[in-house]
Amino acid sequence: MNLPVKDVAKTKAFFSALGFSFEPKFSNDDAVCMIVADDIYVMLLVEKFFQSFISKEISDAKKTTEVLLCLSCSSRAEVDELVAKAVAAGGRVLREPQDMGFMYGHSFEDLDGHIWELMYMDPNASM
Repeated sequence: MNLPVKDVAKTKAFFSALGFSFEPKFSNDDAVCMIVADDIYVMLLVEKFFQSFISKEISDAKKTTEVLLCLSCSSRAEVDELVAKAVAAGGRVLREPQDMGFMYGHSFEDLDGHIWELMYMDPNASM
């Protein structure tokens, strides 16, 4: 996954505050490679560099939504902790938590307006 960002250093600091780490081999002044899981990476590319890969305009995620990014969490507490960390690091809550019994979700916008949905699904719950 590749996302455009305005400031790589601020973006890296934001996601570091949420507990994410980065792969230095694939990071420089134009991009950082955020490690989400052993097999999931997000490339956060400064807009000028991101633009070099596309022929269309970059969407302004603070005005329009092109994608919802959803991450699975191991518990309800982890969902809430990540949202709280995001807000403390400069992000904002998108909406109140949603509790559907078997599934719990909450979301935030990052510094560039990208929407991150965090979900916990209880594997033992009956629907």
